[in-house]
Amino acid sequence: MQTASFTGFIRILFYILASYYIFKFLAKLFLPLVVKKVVEKAGQSFQEQQQRAQGGAWNQTQSKDEVIYTTKNDKNPRETKKVGEYVDYEEID
Repeated sequence: MQTASFTGFIRILFYILASYYIFKFLAKLFLPLVVKKVVEKAGQSFQEQQQRAQGGAWNQTQSKDEVIYTTKNDKNPRETKKVGEYVDYEEID
């Protein structure tokens, strides 16, 4: 049976502390780059999603001087229903 020695304990403690500080140093160097890439990719994904959503709902027709936006609902415009007259009431004291 082997017994633990004090020098072995100190050596393991040194390796743990050294690996902690090396990891901390490397994280300071590389973590901002990784976060920047993730944010750029998320922004790009968001823009593509917005373009797909906007492209499906709007059709853009361009001529020389004007830009006309048409929607899918332009084929069948809805009429607003008139239900009655508007009556304005005043409170009497």
